[in-house]
Amino acid sequence: MAQDTSGEPRWYALRTRSRHEKRVRDQLEGRAGVEVFLPLWERWSRWKDRKKKVQFPLFSGYCFVRFQYADRLRVLKAFGVVGLVGINGQPEPIPEAEIDAVRALVGTSLRYDPHPFFTEGMEVEVVRGPLEGVRGRLIRKDRSARLVLSVTLIRQSAAVEIDAADVAPV
Repeated sequence: MAQDTSGEPRWYALRTRSRHEKRVRDQLEGRAGVEVFLPLWERWSRWKDRKKKVQFPLFSGYCFVRFQYADRLRVLKAFGVVGLVGINGQPEPIPEAEIDAVRALVGTSLRYDPHPFFTEGMEVEVVRGPLEGVRGRLIRKDRSARLVLSVTLIRQSAAVEIDAADVAPV
Protein backbone atom coordinates (compact mmCIF):
# COMPACT_ATOMS: atom_id res chain seq x y z
CA MET A 1 0.00 0.00 0.00
CA ALA A 2 1.17 3.51 -0.66
CA GLN A 3 1.17 5.92 2.26
CA ASP A 4 -2.29 6.56 3.68
CA THR A 5 -3.10 10.20 3.01
CA SER A 6 -6.83 10.02 3.79
CA GLY A 7 -6.28 11.37 7.30
CA GLU A 8 -8.61 8.75 8.75
CA PRO A 9 -7.31 6.79 11.74
CA ARG A 10 -6.50 3.20 10.73
CA TRP A 11 -5.42 0.11 12.65
CA TYR A 12 -1.77 -0.90 12.37
CA ALA A 13 0.25 -3.67 13.96
CA LEU A 14 3.29 -2.60 15.92
CA ARG A 15 6.15 -5.04 16.24
CA THR A 16 7.52 -4.80 19.78
CA ARG A 17 10.68 -5.88 21.51
CA SER A 18 10.45 -9.27 23.16
CA ARG A 19 8.13 -9.16 26.20
CA HIS A 20 7.51 -5.40 25.85
CA GLU A 21 3.90 -5.56 24.58
CA LYS A 22 2.29 -4.35 27.85
CA ARG A 23 4.89 -1.62 28.31
CA VAL A 24 4.22 -0.30 24.79
CA ARG A 25 0.46 -0.40 25.46
CA ASP A 26 0.86 1.51 28.72
CA GLN A 27 2.98 4.24 27.07
CA LEU A 28 0.61 4.77 24.15
CA GLU A 29 -2.71 4.63 26.04
CA GLY A 30 -2.60 8.24 27.20
CA ARG A 31 -1.63 9.80 23.89
CA ALA A 32 -4.25 11.90 22.09
CA GLY A 33 -5.41 10.52 18.76
CA VAL A 34 -4.06 7.04 19.53
CA GLU A 35 -6.19 3.98 20.38
CA VAL A 36 -4.37 0.89 21.64
CA PHE A 37 -5.58 -2.71 21.63
CA LEU A 38 -3.53 -5.48 23.23
CA PRO A 39 -5.53 -8.74 23.33
CA LEU A 40 -4.53 -10.92 26.28
CA TRP A 41 -5.15 -14.54 27.27
CA GLU A 42 -4.70 -16.27 30.61
CA ARG A 43 -2.86 -19.43 31.51
CA TRP A 44 -1.61 -20.99 34.70
CA SER A 45 2.07 -20.46 35.48
CA ARG A 46 3.88 -22.57 38.03
CA TRP A 47 6.90 -21.63 40.09
CA LYS A 48 8.63 -23.66 42.80
CA ASP A 49 6.49 -22.23 45.58
CA ARG A 50 3.19 -21.28 43.91
CA LYS A 51 0.83 -21.46 40.97
CA LYS A 52 -0.91 -18.40 39.50
CA LYS A 53 -3.03 -17.34 36.52
CA VAL A 54 -0.99 -14.94 34.40
CA GLN A 55 -2.06 -12.83 31.40
CA PHE A 56 0.02 -13.05 28.23
CA PRO A 57 -0.35 -11.24 24.89
CA LEU A 58 -2.49 -13.28 22.51
CA PHE A 59 -0.17 -12.33 19.65
CA SER A 60 3.32 -12.36 21.10
CA GLY A 61 5.49 -9.49 19.88
CA TYR A 62 2.61 -7.37 18.55
CA CYS A 63 0.37 -4.55 19.75
CA PHE A 64 -2.44 -3.01 17.67
CA VAL A 65 -2.69 0.77 17.42
CA ARG A 66 -5.22 2.98 15.64
CA PHE A 67 -3.92 6.39 14.56
CA GLN A 68 -3.65 8.75 11.62
CA TYR A 69 -0.69 7.85 9.42
CA ALA A 70 0.70 11.39 9.77
CA ASP A 71 1.08 10.77 13.55
CA ARG A 72 3.19 7.64 13.12
CA LEU A 73 6.39 9.16 14.56
CA ARG A 74 4.68 9.79 17.92
CA VAL A 75 3.80 6.09 18.01
CA LEU A 76 7.14 4.79 16.75
CA LYS A 77 9.09 6.74 19.41
CA ALA A 78 7.56 4.74 22.28
CA PHE A 79 10.12 2.62 24.12
CA GLY A 80 9.91 -1.01 23.06
CA VAL A 81 8.47 -0.37 19.59
CA VAL A 82 10.51 -2.01 16.83
CA GLY A 83 8.40 -0.77 13.92
CA LEU A 84 5.15 -0.89 11.99
CA VAL A 85 4.30 -4.14 10.25
CA GLY A 86 3.90 -3.75 6.52
CA ILE A 87 4.68 -5.00 3.06
CA ASN A 88 7.81 -3.99 1.14
CA GLY A 89 8.77 -1.52 3.86
CA GLN A 90 5.42 0.30 3.77
CA PRO A 91 3.09 0.12 6.82
CA GLU A 92 -0.06 -1.81 5.95
CA PRO A 93 -3.36 -1.05 7.73
CA ILE A 94 -5.24 -3.97 9.26
CA PRO A 95 -8.89 -4.39 8.17
CA GLU A 96 -11.30 -3.13 10.84
CA ALA A 97 -13.24 -6.43 10.64
CA GLU A 98 -10.19 -8.44 11.77
CA ILE A 99 -9.67 -6.21 14.83
CA ASP A 100 -13.42 -6.34 15.59
CA ALA A 101 -13.36 -10.16 15.41
CA VAL A 102 -10.47 -10.39 17.90
CA ARG A 103 -12.18 -7.82 20.17
CA ALA A 104 -15.40 -9.86 20.09
CA LEU A 105 -13.46 -12.99 21.05
CA VAL A 106 -11.60 -11.32 23.92
CA GLY A 107 -14.88 -9.85 25.19
CA THR A 108 -16.51 -13.26 25.66
CA SER A 109 -16.11 -15.80 28.45
CA LEU A 110 -15.14 -18.50 25.94
CA ARG A 111 -11.79 -20.25 26.38
CA TYR A 112 -9.32 -19.26 23.68
CA ASP A 113 -5.59 -19.51 23.11
CA PRO A 114 -2.97 -18.59 20.48
CA HIS A 115 -3.05 -20.70 17.36
CA PRO A 116 -0.58 -21.01 14.49
CA PHE A 117 -1.56 -19.15 11.31
CA PHE A 118 -2.71 -21.28 8.37
CA THR A 119 -4.10 -20.63 4.91
CA GLU A 120 -6.09 -23.76 4.21
CA GLY A 121 -9.47 -24.48 5.81
CA MET A 122 -13.02 -23.42 5.36
CA GLU A 123 -14.06 -19.83 6.01
CA VAL A 124 -17.20 -19.68 8.15
CA GLU A 125 -19.39 -17.14 9.90
CA VAL A 126 -20.82 -17.67 13.38
CA VAL A 127 -24.63 -17.55 13.10
CA ARG A 128 -25.56 -17.73 16.81
CA GLY A 129 -23.94 -17.35 20.21
CA PRO A 130 -21.67 -14.68 21.71
CA LEU A 131 -19.52 -14.48 18.55
CA GLU A 132 -22.46 -14.11 16.14
CA GLY A 133 -21.37 -12.35 12.92
CA VAL A 134 -17.67 -13.08 13.39
CA ARG A 135 -15.89 -14.72 10.46
CA GLY A 136 -13.01 -17.14 10.74
CA ARG A 137 -11.80 -20.57 9.66
CA LEU A 138 -13.17 -23.79 11.03
CA ILE A 139 -10.76 -26.55 12.00
CA ARG A 140 -10.96 -29.76 13.98
CA LYS A 141 -8.97 -30.42 17.14
CA ASP A 142 -9.52 -33.90 18.53
CA ARG A 143 -13.31 -34.32 18.46
CA SER A 144 -14.34 -30.69 18.80
CA ALA A 145 -14.62 -27.86 16.30
CA ARG A 146 -12.40 -24.80 16.66
CA LEU A 147 -12.90 -21.38 15.09
CA VAL A 148 -9.64 -19.69 14.15
CA LEU A 149 -9.62 -15.88 13.96
CA SER A 150 -6.67 -14.52 12.00
CA VAL A 151 -4.88 -11.21 11.63
CA THR A 152 -3.41 -11.82 8.19
CA LEU A 153 -0.81 -9.05 8.11
CA ILE A 154 1.08 -10.31 11.18
CA ARG A 155 0.43 -13.97 10.36
CA GLN A 156 -1.01 -14.67 13.81
CA SER A 157 -4.23 -16.39 14.86
CA ALA A 158 -6.28 -17.27 17.91
CA ALA A 159 -8.50 -20.35 18.25
CA VAL A 160 -11.67 -20.85 20.29
CA GLU A 161 -13.72 -24.00 20.81
CA ILE A 162 -17.14 -23.67 19.22
CA ASP A 163 -20.14 -25.83 18.40
CA ALA A 164 -19.96 -26.64 14.68
CA ALA A 165 -23.75 -26.24 14.49
CA ASP A 166 -23.32 -22.52 15.30
CA VAL A 167 -21.42 -21.71 12.09
CA ALA A 168 -22.34 -21.48 8.42
CA PRO A 169 -20.10 -21.41 5.33
CA VAL A 170 -19.42 -17.98 3.85
